[in-house]
Order: sequence, then C-alpha cells, then structure tokens
Amino acid sequence: MPASTPALSAPLTFAPRLKDYLWGGRELERLFGRELPDGVIAESWEVSGHPAGVSVVDRGPLAGRDLPGLVAEFGTRLVGRRGEAAAARGEFPLLVKLLDASHALSVQVHPDDDYAAANGLGEPGKTEMWYIVHAEPGARIIHGLTPAMDRAALRRAVAEGRVQDCLNRVCVRPGDSILVPAGTVHGILSGVVLVEIQQCSDTTFRIHDWDRLAADGRPRELHAERALDAIHFGRTVPVPEAPTLAGSEDGVRREVIAHCDHFVVERLFLEAGARFTHELDRETFEIWGVLSGRATVEPADAPSLALDRARFALLPATMGTFDVRAATDAVALRSYLPARQCPARDSNPEPAD
Repeated sequence: MPASTPALSAPLTFAPRLKDYLWGGRELERLFGRELPDGVIAESWEVSGHPAGVSVVDRGPLAGRDLPGLVAEFGTRLVGRRGEAAAARGEFPLLVKLLDASHALSVQVHPDDDYAAANGLGEPGKTEMWYIVHAEPGARIIHGLTPAMDRAALRRAVAEGRVQDCLNRVCVRPGDSILVPAGTVHGILSGVVLVEIQQCSDTTFRIHDWDRLAADGRPRELHAERALDAIHFGRTVPVPEAPTLAGSEDGVRREVIAHCDHFVVERLFLEAGARFTHELDRETFEIWGVLSGRATVEPADAPSLALDRARFALLPATMGTFDVRAATDAVALRSYLPARQCPARDSNPEPAD
C-alpha cells in the first residue's frame, strides 16, 4: 500500500457549479431534490478543474480548496500515475456534469486533441460519454450524420439551411450509455437528463441552433467552418454502447459501459448489504456517484461518506483500501483513467454548449 497523505485519506466532495444555459429547466430539482436558484438550470458541474467552473471542496480538512490547487500541490498523489502528464500542468483530466436538456441543445461537435493542439485552443479536445438517467417517452439524441454524408454535402446543407436532414437521431431510455468521441456531430434533444463524463475541455463548435434567440435577443454564434474541420466524417460507434461484464459476485455486478483512451466508466449494481472492496494504489483516482438507492464509501483510514443521489465524490489515488457498502439496492457509476491514456495537450477556450 502506498504511503498516504492524511488530507487525501478520505473522499473529496465539491459544491456544484451551476450553469443557466437557455436549454435547461428544473429537472435537477424535481429528480434529485437539488436546491436551485430561480430560473433555468442546464448543468451542474460536479467535479471540475476547468476555469469555466472550478470545483471547490465543501467539507473536511481541505474545505475551501479548489481542485486545480489540489492538483498543483499533490500531483500524482491525487490523480495517480496515469494522470501524470495532466498533473505536471496542474490540470485535473476529467470533468463530471449533470445535464438537464429540457430543451434541445445545439447541434455541435467537439475537436480532438490533435485539432486542439494544432489550432492553439488552450485545452485538450473533448471526448465524452453520456449515461441517461431520465428520458421522456420518445426522447432522442443526435449521434453522427446520415450514411454517406461527407464534408462537401454537409457544407451545402449548412448553406441551404438543411442541417436537420443530415442528422442521425437515436431514441434513448434510462440506463443507456453513449460514447461521443471527439469529432462526432451530436446533440441532446428535449426531455433528457444525463450524467456526462468527459475530458476537461469546454470547446464547442455549433453547427445549428434551431433558429432560436439567446437572452439578448440575438442568435447564438455558429462555427460552421471550424466544425467542418473538426468532424471525423465516416466514423461510427455503437449507440447505445453494449455493457461488458467486468465481474459479478457477492451481490455486486460490475459492467464497463464506456472505455476510451481518456476514461473508463463502470456501472455497479449493488444488492442491499453488499460490499465492493478495492485498493487505490496510486495508479489512478476514481470518481463515484450513486444514481439510485443509498450507499456509503468507507475508507480504511477516514470516516465513511454517505453518497447522496446524483452527487459525486473524488477518491484520491493514494486513498488506499476502501469499501462501497449498499444500504439499499443501489446503482452507482465509477470512473477512472485507463491504463493507456492519450496525453492531454498544451494548447483559449471556445464557447460552451
């Protein structure tokens, strides 16, 4: 077991950072009992080192400290060896959000790491995954383009106002997992609430925004040419992702629901009273969140932490042995860095969603 740092012997929780983008609503209040300010709330950034919404620890000996500062101080003791390149720059490699798409998001694309580096965007590209928590009957997402769509055809469609004819729409339901690699045209349509786990980037190129107006009465900016340069034409991935069984014993079933160069996401089904035990040995941090039921994280050398529904905790890479114990039947998400990871790039952010 690695030498521990007392401040990193317990899970870290953070005050959510809320975003009031025009496509949001009040579903985070209705579904999860969140206390929200007036107006629409589109996103809650749960674990973030991004300058557009930095997470601040909300309890324990590190209360009041922000996540980038902790990375700068503790480095791989916090993020693990797999996050060494990001830690060297004082960056936390992942960002976890809750999204309430009460209205449709723009049709958009995120660049990959190579595009971000070549164009001096100041941050890495953005591959993300979505875990559908709630979906109204018939709710859909956009994932990719129609077959045989190429750059020239999409450019014509943009110029002629026919983008909607070029989009691949997919029905979703609660429990679906969708991987959205950088370079994939995508959008979340109305009636969907999801968890998003992504690279720590906020660069978005909008292609179409449903001809709506922002709060200032003007259309939001589109970025068609940059989007055309960033899109990976002809690439597809399965939608939704089929889970892969990672283990099943003693009342705990683990499934890998997303795996890429930047993160791994598991879904765990825990029966009431079941316990999942693991040791964090400085390879990677983990981020845990409970989406249904009740469970606690029980470190070997610190007090236990009850996980409220749809709140997330960061488990430092040197936290050592811990249990996750289910008080009731529970479903949890567990995220961490993969053994092989594309290094983040040294690369000023573009507009958010």
